[in-house]
Amino acid sequence: MKRIAKGRYFGFIFWGLVLISFYSGCAAPSATTKGEKFPLMYQETPLTILVLPPINQSTAADAKEYYATTVQEVIAYWGYYVFPYEITADILKMEGIYDAELLLNMPLAKFREYFGADAVLFTTIKKWDLQYLIFASTLTVSIEAELKSTKTDQTLWKYGGTTVVDLSGGQNSGGGLAGLIAKAIVTAATTAMADYVPYARQTNYRALSTLPYGAYHPNFMTDQSMQFHDQASRASGK
Repeated sequence: MKRIAKGRYFGFIFWGLVLISFYSGCAAPSATTKGEKFPLMYQETPLTILVLPPINQSTAADAKEYYATTVQEVIAYWGYYVFPYEITADILKMEGIYDAELLLNMPLAKFREYFGADAVLFTTIKKWDLQYLIFASTLTVSIEAELKSTKTDQTLWKYGGTTVVDLSGGQNSGGGLAGLIAKAIVTAATTAMADYVPYARQTNYRALSTLPYGAYHPNFMTDQSMQFHDQASRASGK
């Protein structure tokens, strides 16, 4: 009996250590700083950014337009000069380039030569999913963004993250069958009339909040110690 009890004791210790190890691995990542994560941004200090058309890997055909229209203003607010997205997209279309996937292997020095850009922003829409469940609906947006230098081809800044938005409006129409029907109607109407541009803007603000400030921002070169939680590292397990 003592041997059995002893075995159980060590068994509890073993599985306890396993659980501790598991939850430690799943815990939120420790905060990092902009200076630690993106040192090249402070070394190169790019002034001008060229935003390429997003690569859309989601199942939503219009996600590209929703997302692209809100990128420029956020980057400009962060203190950078951004080439007008519509003009950039039109120039690329005239060259027969409708998707940034065609530019992934292009020497970035060409963008510096043709546009005078210090850096190029590549974005990929991984997910743009609208889930409608009669009484509730949500929009899940998952993106990856990468800012690359036209001088060195190196990655200056990178982000990956997900935003989930409740589109049901949080309506509470009371109990009973009538209340459930009313709630279903409200949810359907809210989802149908939803303007997705604000949600795309929200996603961009969340992503670009980790971007170091540019030269046209009053806090330029003063945010190296600003902390944030790196969603990209958490997703990749780093």
